[in-house]
Formats: sequence, structure tokens, C-alpha cells
Amino acid sequence: MRLALLGCGTVGSEVVRLLHEQSADLAARIGAPLEIAGIAVRRVGRDRGDLPVDPALFTTDPLGLIKRDDVDVVVEVVGGIEPARGWLVEALRAGKSVVTANKALLAEDGASLHDAAAEGGADLYYEAAVAGAIPLLRPLRESLHGDRINRVTGIVNGTTNFILSAMDATGAGFAEALEEATELGYAEADPTADVEGFDAAAKAAILASLAFHTRVTAADVHREGITEVTAADVASAKAMGCTIKLLCIAARGADAQGRETVSVRVHPAMIPLTHPLAGVGDAFNAVFVEAEAAGQLMFYGRGAGGAPTASAVLGDVVAVARNRLAAARAASESAYADLAVRPMGEALTRYHISLDVADRPGVLEAVAGVFARHEVSIATVRQGPAGSGPVGRGSGAELVIVTHVAPDAALAATVRELRGLDIVGSVTSVLRVEGGL
Repeated sequence: MRLALLGCGTVGSEVVRLLHEQSADLAARIGAPLEIAGIAVRRVGRDRGDLPVDPALFTTDPLGLIKRDDVDVVVEVVGGIEPARGWLVEALRAGKSVVTANKALLAEDGASLHDAAAEGGADLYYEAAVAGAIPLLRPLRESLHGDRINRVTGIVNGTTNFILSAMDATGAGFAEALEEATELGYAEADPTADVEGFDAAAKAAILASLAFHTRVTAADVHREGITEVTAADVASAKAMGCTIKLLCIAARGADAQGRETVSVRVHPAMIPLTHPLAGVGDAFNAVFVEAEAAGQLMFYGRGAGGAPTASAVLGDVVAVARNRLAAARAASESAYADLAVRPMGEALTRYHISLDVADRPGVLEAVAGVFARHEVSIATVRQGPAGSGPVGRGSGAELVIVTHVAPDAALAATVRELRGLDIVGSVTSVLRVEGGL
């Protein structure tokens, strides 16, 4: 079985090393040896150290490599939307199996890849696109195919989890924790995709598509990052017996008309320390799946890095190679449910709201009245020490309010009205609360 490898960076190099080191075992598992037919790169002459590969295999013509008759499987670890989309569509239409780690492309236009795979009768595998080496996507699309999944909640970005874990452990602010993550190599020079939630949103779209048999794109995912999370937020979470995590949440449920829909969102949230995801620290990933028959399932491990991602890539290569030898094809995309995606305003959640208010009689009643007008029930109220600063004509106090479950639109409208009250100096923090506190 001959492979065309597109890309030879951090992940691609590890794929080459593992293919070399485990060649005998891989051949035994597949029933035929794996050989690299060619490696497409931007610069052929670049120094790649002691990479165990013949330099003659390198090429700057990925499309030409894909079209070769002796190529059986195309492995793509370049990333980005174009030109990767064109390369993979070409390969799949020609009946060549594809293994990709390209979460951005799958989340933006996975439909074009699945359609090309169906047209060419080829396999499309992408375990490495979400949560690195953690076996997650194949269980969702194969092992749990006979069950009904109701909710998927996950920590799927190692950079943000490291930052929030550092803030929780040391009391540092966001900027300090990000600087540490950058120094240790967990954060890119430009961390926008991670800290603003774009990376997690792409993964959330892939997870929702598999879990709910519905084509979900990154544009369908409500996205918020962690740049506004403060040390005070982390301290407040600790006082409640909680921690803050950037969560991807995909849930099945009914809309206002009673039609079955899906809700997909990415945002920071407080979760109680008793929740299985609360103990996921450092740069680890974990995904918590709730299914009707199987119950609660947890998938945990390293979600990024060259070696873990290459492990997932090679697992897919073994699967598609065995299928080709058997003249078989894996189960095709399952998007039969075609459920509508619920807007964020209809998502059911809870809020943790911190307010600087005037310390005088009637304030709590006025604040509670705002919640009542928007039909939002208050679960708990905690008043902080007075003297935090003048608000209006009185001395300041802090109110911390946690709501019961309500539509996000009603909660957001409540916060907007609170900001307009003369007794409220400022709304200092708004965070969602998840996980049964």
C-alpha cells in the first residue's frame, strides 16, 4: 500500500518516523507493507535532520503526486482550507482513500469531502482532527452508531486548558498565564485561534455532526474565547466550589415549536469540582458523552502534539489500507437526521453574574425585579463586603447572583437591563454555569 504524504512539518515528520520504526508491525496488522510514494512539501531542500526518508521522495507538486497511479492512500497534514480542499476532493473522486487531520476544512466544508468520497467510493478518515490521539471520532460514528447521543461536552483545546489551569493554580491573570503557555510551547506566537475559541469551534462542529447525524459547520457554532476571563472570575469560581474551563457543548433538544434541533456552542463556563471534566488539567483534552443506552462515557488524553496526532493518523491509515485490501469501504457519512441548529438565544444555560451596586436599602429588590421581568429565576445570591468603591450616592457593595436554567436570550436581556440601572455601578463579570451545580 503506497501513501502520498501532504506536509512534513511537526505531524508529518512524526508520521514518517512511526512508519519507519513500526513498519513490520504495521505490515502485519494490514496484511501488506506500507510504502511512502512521495511527500509534498513547500521547499524540497529544507534541512529535516535525521528524518529516515529518501530525499528523492520530496516534491513541490502535491496534485501531481495525488494523481499518480501508484498512490493508494493520501495523508494530509498541511491544514488550512485551500489548496487542501482541492487536493482531497481530487483524491477522493479518483477513488483514493484519504486520511486528514484538517479540522478547519472539515468544519467549514466537510460536505464537499464526504460528497467526493461517495462519488469515488473512497474512505475518508479524520480521527486526528479532534483531540489528537484520543480515540473519539470512530467511537462516535461506529461504536455508538446503535445508540442515541443526547449531549457531548468537551475540553478540546490544550492551550486554553493550560492557561485556565494555570490561572486556577496560581491566581495569575490571563496575560501572565498566556505568557507562560507561550514560553513552554503550548501557545503559538499568534494564539488567536486558540484563545478566541476558533479551534474549539471547528472541533465542536465535527463532534456535533457525528453525534447527531447532521451536517454542522463552524459557522453554526456560537463561539466565545477566554480573553475576558479574569483572576477575580477564577477566585469567584473557587468560592463556589467550581473551576472555569473552555467548553464545547453540543446538545440535542426541542426548539420553541417542539421540533428536535441541536445546539452547538463554545465558551468559558464554571463547572463544579465534582464534574468529570473539572480535574482535566494542563494541556490535556477530555470529552464527556451522554448517550441513552450507554450512559455517560469519558474520553481523556493528550489532545495535541506531533507524536499523539501522528498516532491517530496512523490508526486511520491502517483502517483504510485494510479496507482497500479487502475491496471494502467504511460506513459513509451519516447525515440522515438533518436537524436544524438552534440559535444561541434558545440554548438553555445558567449565568453567574457579579455586580458592583450601591449599598443601600431596596437594591436587592430592584435587582431581583429585573430578573423577574425576564422570567429568570435566581438560584443563589451572595453579597460581598461593602466599601469596594462609591456607586451613585452610597458606598459600594458586591452582589454575586447565580441563576436557574433559562434561555440564553432571556439571561442576556437581564444583564443588559442591569447595566442600565442607576444603582448598578458595573456588571463586573458574566460567566455561564454548566454541569449541575
